[in-house]
Parts: sequence; structure tokens; C-alpha cells
Amino acid sequence: MAPDDLKSRARRLVEEVLNQGDLAVANELISPDCVHHIPGGLSVPGLAALRDWLALTLSIFPDFHAIVEDEIAEDDLVAQRLTCYGTHQGAFPGIPPTGRPVSFQIIEISRAGADGKFAEHWSSADLPSVLRQLAGPPRASGQAADVAAPGPGPFEVI
Repeated sequence: MAPDDLKSRARRLVEEVLNQGDLAVANELISPDCVHHIPGGLSVPGLAALRDWLALTLSIFPDFHAIVEDEIAEDDLVAQRLTCYGTHQGAFPGIPPTGRPVSFQIIEISRAGADGKFAEHWSSADLPSVLRQLAGPPRASGQAADVAAPGPGPFEVI
């Protein structure tokens, strides 16, 4: 697939699936057996699981909006750097809804299969930044936080 075609398909995922919440478009652009890789060695197998993951993301940040800042395509791969925005309205692992706005960066890399549909996807979001924003501004010594700190694991703030 030509690099410009890959970029166009990847931008449709951002605009139509992420920004507009149209999960039906995922059927057109993503292979049913795709594998979505996320940090920590985790993967979400299959289109149905990926659609569930996207729906969960939109339930946490219903006004989620992503802007493509950079894009590179070569051979069967396309990479994007996104700036994402949203308001925390749903439970984020270990953190109840705060109503706080957040912005963060995501690096997305997608590989297209022979049919032109994305067959593999790698995603890396700046979760420490999200957690810092959900915790709010720094507090004076001894002042209680209004957000429970997440436990150890992939959502631990460094």
C-alpha cells in the first residue's frame, strides 16, 4: 500500500473512530484478527476486543479528541504522534471520575496486512502525565488528596 494511503487510513481511525466514536468504521479499516500491543507486554487480540477497549476509553473520556501531530509511513507501517484531550468522566483504573481535563501524548504504530486492513498495532500513551493531571495541582504539606493513589503496577506514577 502506498504511504499516502496508509496515512489516510490511519487518520480515518483517529478522526472517525476515536474523535467521532464511530466504532463501525473499525470494521472497514482493521482486520478481524488484528493484535493491539500495549506497554507491559499486554495485547488485545482480535477486532472485537479492540472495539471493547476503544469503547472503554470513550466511556472514561467521553469528549476524547485526538490531533495528529506527526505522521510517517513506509512499506506496510504507519506511525503517528497524537496529542489527546478529554475530561475524566468515567472510572480510570484506581481513580474515580474527577471531572478534570487532561491532555497527553500517544505514539501509535500500525501495520497493514495484504488486504490493506490494519493487522497489528502498537500503542504507547503517556499515562504518568494523565495520572498527574487527575491528581490535580501539587498540595501543601499535610493536605489530603481528593483522588486515591493507584496501587503498584502499570499505572504507578514515577
